[in-house]
Amino acid sequence: MKRLFCVLSAMIIVLPFLCTAKAEAVNFPLKSNMSIMSESAVLVNLDTKTIIHQKNADRKQMPGPLVNIMTAVVCIENFPDLSKEITIDESVFDYLYNIEYPDDLRFAEILDGDVLTMTDLLYAMMLTSSVEAAETIAYKVGDGSTAKFVDMMNEKAAELGLNDTHFTNATGMYDPNQYTTANDMATLSMYALSVPYFENISTTYSYTPSVPNLKSHPNQATEWVWTHSNIMMEPDGDYTYNGAKGIKTANLELAGRNIVTMASRDGNKYLAVLMKSPLNDADGETTFYHITDAKSLFNWAFNHFSYQVILADTAEVGELPVELAEGNDYVLARPKEEFTLLWYDDIDISTISRDKVVWYKNTLKAPVAKGEPLGKVTLEYSGEELGTVEIVAVNNVERSTSKYNIYAAKMFRKSTWFNKALLVSFLLCAIYILICIYSYIVFKSKAKPMKPIYAVPKMNDKKKRRRPPQNKDE
Repeated sequence: MKRLFCVLSAMIIVLPFLCTAKAEAVNFPLKSNMSIMSESAVLVNLDTKTIIHQKNADRKQMPGPLVNIMTAVVCIENFPDLSKEITIDESVFDYLYNIEYPDDLRFAEILDGDVLTMTDLLYAMMLTSSVEAAETIAYKVGDGSTAKFVDMMNEKAAELGLNDTHFTNATGMYDPNQYTTANDMATLSMYALSVPYFENISTTYSYTPSVPNLKSHPNQATEWVWTHSNIMMEPDGDYTYNGAKGIKTANLELAGRNIVTMASRDGNKYLAVLMKSPLNDADGETTFYHITDAKSLFNWAFNHFSYQVILADTAEVGELPVELAEGNDYVLARPKEEFTLLWYDDIDISTISRDKVVWYKNTLKAPVAKGEPLGKVTLEYSGEELGTVEIVAVNNVERSTSKYNIYAAKMFRKSTWFNKALLVSFLLCAIYILICIYSYIVFKSKAKPMKPIYAVPKMNDKKKRRRPPQNKDE
């Protein structure tokens, strides 16, 4: 029952997000002096769910430990009690000690027999990319089968519409069949941020396991502390960025560096996804282009984007002809409400097209009421749709009595009721004529001539034998 309640609660929290998981995209050009070294990039405004810049965002890349984001999501949504203590079984992950690219893996000194809660394991995985934690999570949530857990990851990817993503493991270790895109990773990350506990776990800078394991870690409070791998979160460092949080970093020898991180400033929040950043510079020196790319994108967004009125509610969008009007035979249209959008200050809003107007009707007949819906206008920039606004009548348009009377007279013959009455009259007349004909036929059939014998009344024989007249003299 408790598990059912948790699932239902998560669904209630996440349901609104599912309707808007995919971000709208308006790809604004970067400053001329800016360059992004990462092969793929996406920058999303989390307040409006709008992608404001992208580079090779649909190109398939190896995610590395970025897959831990999905691992965490599947775990949180399917494990009933995150506070449950789990005894670590090293046999679940000891095969990772001998993989082909050992430098790709990160370990958090989680040893056989250690006791950790599922929440502890999530922190270890998200902060340090711990493969011990990721494999243990997959094994436990998959009911003893990491393969089953990977199936759950792919099912979740399909549910979220991540059509260019495929998972083969929960750790992020190299596999040519494991891939994703910057766009898919942005969609997944936005969804994950709506899942309970995920944001708090993935944006924590340091964490100490909640269960004491003093036997294997005698100085646990000071030495067994997990710190987030995102160096932008360091209190004071060369790559520190004020307002940066989490979410996940990833390194692969064959695929470079990846990062998913977010930053907030002055009430604005952005999510950056950088993939396949070079591990070294041109001189072979270790470099962190993915971090400098993220900082550059955040600075660009914070310094050059603000909310602007793209279409005022007083702007005249067009006019529509009105028949039978008293005075002007048209009505002006304006937006029903003001349309405000996060906009790049280097681009004049006058370049936004508002010519795409769809009217509900081609013409109107008076009267027309102020505020009456007339149609919709779609705003576009460089062929990309910014939004659609309903447009309404600016003022009332009264009906002319004389024009209406003339119109009514002209339309009388075309009236549906008139045509119906005419049809009914015709039918009644036809019926009347048929009745008359029928009555005439019936009358004629009943009025037959009588036989001649009955034409003259029959006389008494005695009356026929009349005596001859007598002479008076006799």
